[in-house]
Amino acid sequence: MTAAAADPPTDPGTAEDAQVLRSLLRADLRAAMKARDREAVSALRTALAAIDNAEAVQAPDAPAGQQSEHVAGATAGVGSAEAARRVLSADDVRALLRAQIDERRTEAGVYETGGQSDAAARLRREADTLGAYLTR
Repeated sequence: MTAAAADPPTDPGTAEDAQVLRSLLRADLRAAMKARDREAVSALRTALAAIDNAEAVQAPDAPAGQQSEHVAGATAGVGSAEAARRVLSADDVRALLRAQIDERRTEAGVYETGGQSDAAARLRREADTLGAYLTR
């Protein structure tokens, strides 16, 4: 891992701190890709995807604006399909990371029970990689 981001945030719950944490994850992803660390790349990509998914807003039930005459249910017009994303706090991002870690540790136990100790060890290393971001 790199120390690519700034100093640790002073207030762990702000959206700005969440952006710093996301930037750190992205910088470390680039470093892991350059180092060809497959486990770190897998863990970081999955964590960043989970953050992106959590920021997505649910599509409205009834489309607003002009209806397209060519595609049923589609809207027409400039910006008709754009929506603002949710803003996550640093605590939200850390909760997502904790969920990713818990999921990996649970699956590692399942693999261990199934006699696949190599896969279990890989998942535990991925969980350890993500665990380092909970203290930042």
